[in-house]
Amino acid sequence: MSFPSRLVATRKTRSMTQVQLAAATGINLSQIKRYEGGQSQPSLDGILRLAVALHVSTDMLLFDESERGPDEEFKHFLEALSSFGPDEKATAKAVLQGLVLQHQARRWAKAS
Repeated sequence: MSFPSRLVATRKTRSMTQVQLAAATGINLSQIKRYEGGQSQPSLDGILRLAVALHVSTDMLLFDESERGPDEEFKHFLEALSSFGPDEKATAKAVLQGLVLQHQARRWAKAS
């Protein structure tokens, strides 16, 4: 499923209109329509705003279900995170989220 399709499906699952999503994110309604229509892609800030407004992770918006599962090489590391304290988990989450967003931005730049 493409980003526009995931965005529309997630918005509808949350029973939100495009107008409500625009208001919740501070993103212009016409821009929301372009994201959903596939004519434009959001910036990293836009992705974060969309994810927060829709109460989902950025991964949910950016990746298909099959792309979200941990690679065998990383399962051990991810399992080890369960023993981290709250501050360590927050730090690890922020680092990983930044790396994912950076990777996705590079993919979009190459596609443009």
